[in-house]
Amino acid sequence: MIRNKTTVIGLTGSMAAGKSTVSHRLAELGAHVIDADLVARQVVLPGTAGLRALVERFGPQILRPDGGLDRPALAALAFGDAKSLAELNAILHPSIRTEMEARLREAKTTGETVAVLDVPLLLESGWQHLCDEVWLVTAPEEIRLARAVARSGISREAAQARMRAQMPEAQKRALADVILENEGSLAELLARVDAQYKRLRKGAP
Repeated sequence: MIRNKTTVIGLTGSMAAGKSTVSHRLAELGAHVIDADLVARQVVLPGTAGLRALVERFGPQILRPDGGLDRPALAALAFGDAKSLAELNAILHPSIRTEMEARLREAKTTGETVAVLDVPLLLESGWQHLCDEVWLVTAPEEIRLARAVARSGISREAAQARMRAQMPEAQKRALADVILENEGSLAELLARVDAQYKRLRKGAP
């Protein structure tokens, strides 16, 4: 039995926009965060059907010596062109979505006040209909590129290729209910998150 209404936030953002920072802040504020990246790691653990399907499509070079998934190797292959990325998503997304929806049902059943679906490709995957609001974390492209290179150690060209594989920023903005700009300081971003969460908890439109 569902105890009370759970407000569902769909949290997304382009690469290196700051989505993880917002997700962590929402968890600190008391939201129940369901992280698609964590779920995605679980569905490709050694021995899973997901990992076997990836090896069948992309080859054994995506495996580490211990049999686990070599994520940088997979990214280098999958983000190289739109067809490979689409095939990667077709393999992983059904399993990820099934698990995410199960966790969301559990959150609603246990009476969580606010649940967050933290999904990098929320809009690309059409998951926004599961949400009451879509929150987009964004920043200018040059800032995101610099962050991606510094954080991940990948080349600027590789970062640009991954960004081009995502939905254009303007299209994401048009689909979002809340836009969190992250071009300034951490304190500024957290203040924006806090204000939106306070609004949500008060039930303001």
